[in-house]
Amino acid sequence: MTNDKEVMTLIIAAILDFLIGDPWAWPHPVQMMGWVIARFTKFVLPICQNFITQRIAGIFLGMILIIGSGCIGWLIVQLARWLHPLLEVVVESIILASCFALRSLRTAATDVLQPLITGNLSAARQALSNYVGRDTQDLSEAEILRAVLETVTENATDGVMAPLFYAIVGACVPNLGAVPLALAYKASSTLDSMVGYQEAPYTYLGWFSARLEDYLTWLPCRFTVITLALLSGKLLVVWRICRRDAILDPSPNSGWSECAYAAILGVQMGGTNWYHGVAKEKPLLGDAIYPITPTTIHQALQLTRYCFLLWLGIAIAIFKLVCV
Repeated sequence: MTNDKEVMTLIIAAILDFLIGDPWAWPHPVQMMGWVIARFTKFVLPICQNFITQRIAGIFLGMILIIGSGCIGWLIVQLARWLHPLLEVVVESIILASCFALRSLRTAATDVLQPLITGNLSAARQALSNYVGRDTQDLSEAEILRAVLETVTENATDGVMAPLFYAIVGACVPNLGAVPLALAYKASSTLDSMVGYQEAPYTYLGWFSARLEDYLTWLPCRFTVITLALLSGKLLVVWRICRRDAILDPSPNSGWSECAYAAILGVQMGGTNWYHGVAKEKPLLGDAIYPITPTTIHQALQLTRYCFLLWLGIAIAIFKLVCV
């Protein structure tokens, strides 16, 4: 019965993410996580003036938010179960759907591509600035397309596949469920995106969060790359190009994720990006066999969707076999 509930929860969560995604006006776990991180950072930075105290504060922030998010998620689900078993499925599905970002990636890409296709570069640049940290005001059409593709392919792992991975792992653990581990990973990802920078003032405060997120993402990232390679039928090509290019990226995960898509789609990502007027070189990933087009970005989103559905199907099959 428990496995049937987990199957139902995963399916409903996937459907909710596909149909609704993350409406801006609705409360979201990441908003609460972001609020905690911002408040903590604002309080701690003036007090902790050296790298030792900042690292200790960063470790405290990371552990409290990650463990706390998982525990709060578990308690909410248990309360819903106590009220009614059906309410438990509903609550668990809604929370789990908020951990997936498949529709959000599609929405972000569409927000940029729609004005770009009509030739409105300024609107496309403005829309892109909502989703990336690089300077967008002077980007050409080709650079905008590259930025969108890099965003879609990098976040395919930490925004879609890794939360699903931890949800499946959690669902396999008796009396735990899919929500706690998925929320805990989401907290780690949020910490990394907010304070996991090498630049001041987060150099030491975000060190722990950045390293932990790297470790937590490492395994689901490799599984994602393998799955994408198998789905595309280009296993050797993906392996060769990732071994050549992905290892050059300073990130142990985003480079592999982007490189896998680049190899499959026959495009090249990376190059010069500008941040607050300062140029930053990223390693070139893949071979520029084809130019990046809106169709390329839709193909990348489709690959992520297929990967997500394949993992979901495998998980459901495993749960069903266990029930037999």
